[in-house]
Amino acid sequence: MFRIPKSSVPNFISHSTLLQSLRSSRCVPKTLTFTRGQSTVIPKSKPKKTASLIINTACLILVGVSAYAYGKRKVTQPASSLSSTTPLSSLSPPAYCNDDELIQAIQEITSVIGKAKVVNTKVELDFHTRNDFTPHEPLEHERPKFILYPTSTEEVSEILKVLYKYNVPVVPFSGGTSLEGHFYSTRQGVILNTSKMNRIIEINHDDMDAKVEAGVNWQDLNEVLKPSGLMLGTDCGPNGLISGMINTNASGINASRYGAMITNVISVTVVLADGTIVKTKRRPRKSSAGYNLTGLFVGSEGTLGIVTEATVKLHPLPKVERVVVCQFPEMIDSTNTVAQIFRSGIQPNAVELMDSDMMLCLNYSGFLSRRWLECPTIFFKLGAVSENIVDEYIQQVNRIAKKNNCLNFIFATTEEEGEELFSARKNAFYAMIQYGKNEIDEDVRIWVTDIAVPLSKLPSVLGQVHKLIKSSGFHSVILAHAADGNFHADLYYKIEDKAKCEEVVKQMVKLGLDNEGTCTGEHGVGNAKRKFLMEELGEDAIDLMRKLKISLDPKRILNPDKIFKIDPDDQGEY
Repeated sequence: MFRIPKSSVPNFISHSTLLQSLRSSRCVPKTLTFTRGQSTVIPKSKPKKTASLIINTACLILVGVSAYAYGKRKVTQPASSLSSTTPLSSLSPPAYCNDDELIQAIQEITSVIGKAKVVNTKVELDFHTRNDFTPHEPLEHERPKFILYPTSTEEVSEILKVLYKYNVPVVPFSGGTSLEGHFYSTRQGVILNTSKMNRIIEINHDDMDAKVEAGVNWQDLNEVLKPSGLMLGTDCGPNGLISGMINTNASGINASRYGAMITNVISVTVVLADGTIVKTKRRPRKSSAGYNLTGLFVGSEGTLGIVTEATVKLHPLPKVERVVVCQFPEMIDSTNTVAQIFRSGIQPNAVELMDSDMMLCLNYSGFLSRRWLECPTIFFKLGAVSENIVDEYIQQVNRIAKKNNCLNFIFATTEEEGEELFSARKNAFYAMIQYGKNEIDEDVRIWVTDIAVPLSKLPSVLGQVHKLIKSSGFHSVILAHAADGNFHADLYYKIEDKAKCEEVVKQMVKLGLDNEGTCTGEHGVGNAKRKFLMEELGEDAIDLMRKLKISLDPKRILNPDKIFKIDPDDQGEY
């Protein structure tokens, strides 16, 4: 007997319908008889049988063809489209534009945003391909061809529509202070610079939030907010712009009290790869409405969409804030002090740790009004609503520090004294550059990296990192946002020692990962830490991220090759 298995039947034809059709076809006689003669009268009963045969035969053919097509589709459909993740091996290499298509795209974009916003001078291209602090720079064939300067969300949308049509790779750029190669192109295309989108759109003082464009500098925002007693809590590098801070989930000195950008962003306006404009949320601080799209884009490094606007949380300026400095004979004394202060219930506004080498650089620089002991040093900011509360905090910190062998305890009694004391931390980066150029080599470079571990692991990891660096022969300094276990181990190196320096960085990151840490606490992954991210999260987590990427950017034009690989032909270690 002829049977059609249920699995072969298309989902739009029920199995019972098919069986009914087959039963009907069995009623047709096996042989057909016709009346012989010259009569022109057609018998009435026989056309019914003929029509039934034709209909049932057509039905069987349709079912067979549909079943074949359905089965073929099931066999040929890419496995990745049926999976919750997207392994790299399931992808084909991305197909990007050729030179003629790029020129055509630029011509169309120029007609929309104007010639003045499209540049390709050598000075501009050089500025967008190096900042001296990211060791991984574009090769000549990877350098961008054009820099685009939109001034509105709508212009970004129109630009991306054209780039998407022609498959042009695009890298977002804001302040250019990235330390892990986020804004370096890996495919020859364009840079989309949002720094000219720098309007503070609105400030809602009662709600303590502000709506700003992507190119707003956080320090400029705080200057505007200061008269009203408000501020943005996140404070990263001085040249950081809002979009870059969002894309890397930046944090900075005040993170121990106010958190990283992920806790300070209410919503973002983002332009997707095809030009679609999406606002992720409304203004309430609290919402359970749908997926957390805001969180999806914070830290995505421009690989999922271009952030053009953001609504950010604001915080009251501290009514009273004092700076306290504690110096210790050993690193473990300083980190133990930090842990005990937090367990006591005190929540400092900032907790910045610098090792003895960093203090040496500061003394050498001449930037400061005093000389410090060259030993592990913590700079605290303690804030509260009254002088009495802050005074109690200072006394409690002093008691804890003394129990941990504190060598030197200094606290500011005025705001001016506090600024003078904390200027050591503010000038640390410039001091390390000056020391390196003058005492190591005029052409010395600095490999700046960051790692974060649980606070309880910080003393041990810092000790191991310090020992590793000393044994390598490289000069270095260590700074840490000690409250959250995030530290920067910055190595001086000459260009001919780059490979050796990179190996030391790998070993440092491995120490962090071996101690339940992360390969990056605040700098992001970029193109410099892809391999470490795989080691940290595992293949399935990366494949899930890749699934999200392909869903939102199927042509893979947005900041290609950042965070994880998107091209099976990518031979880079990272």
